[in-house]
Amino acid sequence: MLDRCLGSRQLWKIKRILRNGKLTLLCLVLTVIVIRGNLGAGKFGTPQQDLLEIREHFYSGRRSEPRRVLEEAETTAVAAENNYATFDMAKILVDEGEDENPDKNKPYSLGPKISDWDEQRAEWLAKNPKFSNFIRPNKPKVLLVTGSSPKPCENPVGDHYLLKSIKNKIDYCRVHGIEVFYNFALFDAEMAGFWAKLPLIRKLLLSHPDVEFLWWMDSDAMFTDMAFEVPWERYKDHNFVLHGWNEMVYDQKNWIGLNTGSFLLRNCQWSLDMLDVWAPMGPKGKVREEAGKVLTKELKDRPVFEADDQSAMVYILATQREKWGDKVYLENAYYLHGYWGILVDRYEEMMETYHPGLGDHRWPLVTHFVGCKPCGKFGDYPVERCLKQMDRAFNFGDNQILQIVILVMANRGGTVKDNLIPVELQQLVLESFFEVLRTQHGFPPIFHIHGGKSLCM
Repeated sequence: MLDRCLGSRQLWKIKRILRNGKLTLLCLVLTVIVIRGNLGAGKFGTPQQDLLEIREHFYSGRRSEPRRVLEEAETTAVAAENNYATFDMAKILVDEGEDENPDKNKPYSLGPKISDWDEQRAEWLAKNPKFSNFIRPNKPKVLLVTGSSPKPCENPVGDHYLLKSIKNKIDYCRVHGIEVFYNFALFDAEMAGFWAKLPLIRKLLLSHPDVEFLWWMDSDAMFTDMAFEVPWERYKDHNFVLHGWNEMVYDQKNWIGLNTGSFLLRNCQWSLDMLDVWAPMGPKGKVREEAGKVLTKELKDRPVFEADDQSAMVYILATQREKWGDKVYLENAYYLHGYWGILVDRYEEMMETYHPGLGDHRWPLVTHFVGCKPCGKFGDYPVERCLKQMDRAFNFGDNQILQIVILVMANRGGTVKDNLIPVELQQLVLESFFEVLRTQHGFPPIFHIHGGKSLCM
């Protein structure tokens, strides 16, 4: 029938085209099978995925590394970028450097000379009566100042203990109506180390004329008597209060006759003048090294090392007593500074025998971890001993804060839910604390546990 319609010659051509088409189709199928065998069928075996797979294969042929190895390397790189433990902090903690090179032949100065600060401050206070320098009679406005290095600590746990330390200071200050200033900045690169506090203190005195006393406290010192109130009335005729002994400073010239880790400094012209006299031994380098030799020679039992702020103050007071001594109060009736090595192991004895509010050897106001250097690489004492004792001191103080809150809450008829102390009642917290203690068997030893753990952990 096809022969009649198309003719024999036309039919033969059609049959030849079909035979060639079958052969072409067979070759195409074989080609696809070979390509799929060499390159893979794609993730899902779909034509679109095959196309992407083929394109990736030919592109990756130009690379020196196989695609899978490269992907693994990229994944590892992303994981490393997200890991704080492996990140090099030096990449972001870059010193900015000094603005200018100091003149080594010019005596060091904390800043422009000021000679009328008392007048300037009195004028400011008169113009701003809302910012009084006294909270109430015999209760001056106090700014507690502490701080640490701009960079993280040099050991893994140092920053954790700095956090505990500042928490401890904030707790004490909230109870006693004291403001807190925590500093990270290094105001003068020359005054690093022991001396970094001096430029900071001067700037704070000048920028806070409403503050009557500035209380400097080292980062490695903690409050351990949360109820003790500084006897401010005692210092009404003095400008500088340090923990120390007159005979050790003025008679013996002993380099540990006082301690500069915790001191009170009045905001006045006298204090600015004292800072100006104190600072010239502090610039790092040759000045500090040469001053250290003088201090070692002049002061009793001082080891050989560069000048430090504590030795410099002993030297100034011992050699210029007539000029400065009348306004300096060396306090030893309570522990404005208490050496941790003789205090921390006695906490249990203190709780059994005495009560908070004494501030002296019976219940020290401040426990100072001199030599532990929790933020550094190396200390002067075993690390384990220092950290355990710092934990004990923190718990000793924190237990008192927790007890104060509980007692005040109970005295006010409150519940745990409304246990926060409003700002306007902070001045009454201490009075309430003592009132409750007086009615409970005369100051019983009530501070025993913290967070479900023994103080002696």
